Amino acid sequence: MNCHEVRGVLDAYVDNELGPAEAAAVREHLDGCATCRHRLADLESLGRLVRRIPYHAAPEALRVRIATARGGAWRASSVLASVAVLAIVASLAGAGLLVRSLHSDRSTEATRALADALVDNHVRALMGEHLLDVTSSDQHTVKPWFQGKLDFSPPVEDLASLGFPLVGGRVEYVGGKQAAALIYRRRQHTINLFVWPASDEAAPTDVRSTRGFQVRHWTRGGMTFWAVSDLNDVELGTFAQALQR
Repeated sequence: MNCHEVRGVLDAYVDNELGPAEAAAVREHLDGCATCRHRLADLESLGRLVRRIPYHAAPEALRVRIATARGGAWRASSVLASVAVLAIVASLAGAGLLVRSLHSDRSTEATRALADALVDNHVRALMGEHLLDVTSSDQHTVKPWFQGKLDFSPPVEDLASLGFPLVGGRVEYVGGKQAAALIYRRRQHTINLFVWPASDEAAPTDVRSTRGFQVRHWTRGGMTFWAVSDLNDVELGTFAQALQR
């Protein structure tokens, strides 16, 4: 089967309506086609969302009115037409809810995956693979160092007076894109602050714990910031708040 053929039967495949031979052919195609697997995942997600929507039975009074309608066929037709309009409106409202819910689910999953990737980067850096490209506690040394290495200029702030001294930075890659990684310390704890241009200035802040590491996310001044550390939640929160002022 090719992609065009699979698209034509994918709904039936999800609903287990295909015969054994056709279902096996679809499975074989899915094993080797990432695009169709994504379509299948979208259909399955949509199905889960549909099943979450509460079912509301039609009022008994409406059933009685339809069943006992008098006054000619035109009246029955009018009642049925009204029911049809209500059904269409309800369907459109449900569709809007489904789209918003599906978008929300995808956004939540993307945020979780990004947080996991940044924690991985943080751990690799701590293991000595690549923590610092430039070593300095002077923000006026670290910020110019990024010139010519990134296509944006990351904000670099000195937080030594608050107990978070800057120790340097490096160029990092996040989701295939370049990012600045600024390294701060709090006693024996390392904070990786990842910075790159924001795609959505209105993106919500995010606070989470991943595999024992604390993660903070916010946007400011056209940049997105992700702070990752094994520092406790309260102190990392103080660090993040200082950079959001």
